[in-house]
Amino acid sequence: MAKKIDIEFNKNEDGMKLAVSAMKQKLAQIEKGGGDKAIAKQKEKGKMTARERIQYLIDKGSNFIEMMAFAGYEMYKEHGGCAAGGTVAGIGYVKGRQCVIVANDQTVKAGAWFPITGKKNLRLQEMAMENRLPIIYIVDSAGVYLPMQDEIFPDKEHFGRIFRNNARMSSMGITQIAAVMGSCVAGGAYLPIMSDETLMVEENGSIFLAGPYLAKAAIGEDVDIQTLGGAVTHTEISGIADYKFKTEKECLDQVKRIIDKIGSQEKAGFDRIKSQPPTKKQEEIYGIISPENNKQYDVVEVIERLVDNSEFDQFKKDYGKTIVCGYARVDGWAVGIVANQRKIVKSGKNEMQLGGVIYNDSADKAARFIMNCNQKKIPLVFLQDVTGFMVGSRSEHSGIIKDGAKLVNAVSNSVVPKITIIIGNSYGAGNYAMCGKAYDPRFIYSWPNGKIAVMGGEQAAKTLLQIQVAALKSKGQEISPEEEKEMLDKIISRYSEQTTSYYAAARLWVDAIIDPIETRKVISEGIAAANHAPIEKEMNVGVFQV
Repeated sequence: MAKKIDIEFNKNEDGMKLAVSAMKQKLAQIEKGGGDKAIAKQKEKGKMTARERIQYLIDKGSNFIEMMAFAGYEMYKEHGGCAAGGTVAGIGYVKGRQCVIVANDQTVKAGAWFPITGKKNLRLQEMAMENRLPIIYIVDSAGVYLPMQDEIFPDKEHFGRIFRNNARMSSMGITQIAAVMGSCVAGGAYLPIMSDETLMVEENGSIFLAGPYLAKAAIGEDVDIQTLGGAVTHTEISGIADYKFKTEKECLDQVKRIIDKIGSQEKAGFDRIKSQPPTKKQEEIYGIISPENNKQYDVVEVIERLVDNSEFDQFKKDYGKTIVCGYARVDGWAVGIVANQRKIVKSGKNEMQLGGVIYNDSADKAARFIMNCNQKKIPLVFLQDVTGFMVGSRSEHSGIIKDGAKLVNAVSNSVVPKITIIIGNSYGAGNYAMCGKAYDPRFIYSWPNGKIAVMGGEQAAKTLLQIQVAALKSKGQEISPEEEKEMLDKIISRYSEQTTSYYAAARLWVDAIIDPIETRKVISEGIAAANHAPIEKEMNVGVFQV
């Protein structure tokens, strides 16, 4: 038996390491932005790349959590693609202070804004607002990508919302600094001016509502870029910018000096003690979970490789076993963990195989635990590997919808920060109940094996096949078994493509895909960020069926 377990562990470990390696290869390609030629062109102008600017800005040796690197992944192929959504961004430390950093990547379509660029930038502003973090914009953008202007310009969650957020953040006392190192045109010109302080690099930086070509067309004026809106113009004539510098490094040095002098703010007060590493090896996570998400495992074994001293105090351990709840510490931070369970357990004389399904008692337990964490002011961590709620007459008669609604209610009204990690499947209403993107987690991450969908691929494909076959038969067409199998294979292939962690990350359903052994770090940095924002109200669950 032990030998069999070792073989299974090794298979899982090999598969997960291959998945992580594939993810890192994809990231290496994304990090090239618009490619070697575009980077060389940037260098010719004496400019650093977006990633080099961020690396120079952040404290050496500090953690930088890149956000949404897979934004736009394999999207916009007809437009030549949009690596990382044309923006490099994340949460990092500048002079010891956590900041949100947003840098346009000029090598990707001259830093123009695609629809996904707008969505990514809005999410980054949301992170700054929710966690009361200073935000630094490194501006180098040609503005809206005109061939897709109808999908980025006029709607509520489009380009203009950026400036509305600038105003809202200013009223909230959140520091915003804009370092203009390239173009900043049209509506985009409002971003640096609505920031607290604006810095410009001479010769390369420019800000104007209309460039030289449009000025010529509109009023017949011949004017060059620097005269129209360069650093000298805006620091000496218009007074729009506050500082000008000869080089990008001098500009970023000034950003550091500004951040260094920001006063301390009130904290949320989440409990933290000295960090202790897990006593169980974190690397063993690779061997616990199948990369195909189709094997049983004990989620407690995963948790014990993430938490300090591998100590995990389970809440209602012997009740509602398809969800594990309990208290622990991650890098010293007190946390409440809610995790789906996928192992075979004994219930009386019977054995139950738990495939990440939420039963009535599990939903009830988790809802109660979430309320306890809110009362104690303990941040919540959700580990998702869920295939949905239990179905069938027995569950329906027991009120599974009612108990599921309790859990959704508790998650929705929770006021402590929530951090979600998709470690396996994330299907259907289980995604909602376990704090999916729609339920405002402060941060949401996925492992490379993560899958997000309304239901599992096989069930969905068979359901869709039945609908298609019935439609064809209603028109008098006969379908052979071979044709039916071919249709099923096509449906499975298409559906499987849409459930991967990459498909989800491209559309910002998750903030990042992470290596499983980075889980501890992202949880810790997420709580550190959330600790900057005091909790301003008590949890109120409203009305629900009891």
